[in-house]
Amino acid sequence: MGGMRALIAAAKREGALTTMALPQDWANYGGLISGFEKKYGITVTVEEPLGHSEDEIDALRNRGNGPSAPDVIDVGDTFARKAAAQNLLAPYKVAAYDAIPDHQKDAKARWSNNYGGYISIGCDANRVGACPETFADLLKPGATGKVALEGDPPRSATAFASVYAAALANNGSFDNVQPGLDFFAELKNRGNFNPVHSTSATVASGRTPISINWDYINLHYAEELRDKGVNWQVSIPFDGTFAQYYALAVNKNAPHPATARLWQEYLFSPEGQNLRLRTYARPVLMDAMRQDGTLDKTAAARLPTVEGTPQFPTDAQLEQAKATVTQGWPKAVSG
Repeated sequence: MGGMRALIAAAKREGALTTMALPQDWANYGGLISGFEKKYGITVTVEEPLGHSEDEIDALRNRGNGPSAPDVIDVGDTFARKAAAQNLLAPYKVAAYDAIPDHQKDAKARWSNNYGGYISIGCDANRVGACPETFADLLKPGATGKVALEGDPPRSATAFASVYAAALANNGSFDNVQPGLDFFAELKNRGNFNPVHSTSATVASGRTPISINWDYINLHYAEELRDKGVNWQVSIPFDGTFAQYYALAVNKNAPHPATARLWQEYLFSPEGQNLRLRTYARPVLMDAMRQDGTLDKTAAARLPTVEGTPQFPTDAQLEQAKATVTQGWPKAVSG
């Protein structure tokens, strides 16, 4: 678009950015939106802040090139692949595109992963006798009616990843996610599954005393709710260690196309990546920033230690797992 100066000027003329499904307490979107608005004088609107990845794709597909369509999406990379396959995304290479690891971006630049983390178990120690640290612990009697997910796995990338992690904890693999569905069916049969979708509000109120979610979300809850008397403990289960990143992309029919691209530049800049890091989300450019000296080392040192190098399923494995979970989840938790 003629370089950063021209892009900034065009975005300021547009003056607005429409997004959706970005809670303030999710990977520091509160700080990122505030920083972007102050830096560029552009108003950011967030629709359906508690929506999920599939809701974002539905909005791209159903709103077409109308003025209410979201300019950008932030979705699990499984859902980004789906949106790209449906020709809903505009190719765009941010300035830092070459520094993004190849396995964390689309070869045609239709999406790029921006931040990620590990599936974790959060627990209100004031309401649960012994906080679970593994998936196996979630099946114990002390978890009766307490174990919640962030959403429904067919529509929520977080919940989908939780099923994948449960599969790995129960002799499954990237090629076989069925044990994850079987685990949640057993969790339901034992009376431990809680159908309430967990949020910071349900955690604070005690409606979801055990929540499977990303480590950066659970760790943020622990900080955010400490002054409210909530003793939120966080464990990364060693029996089902699963990491995933979230992808950013531009709507092919974005009502504010320049602002959509400037938003991408901001979130992939050192400023944006370090704002992620300060609430425990792992920036996709973390290694590159460590090398060029732009990484917030203090924030990086606060990340929980995880053994081993994270492994990621292939595109084919993700597609197969997504199909299995979409078809099998209603049966697993029915009744």
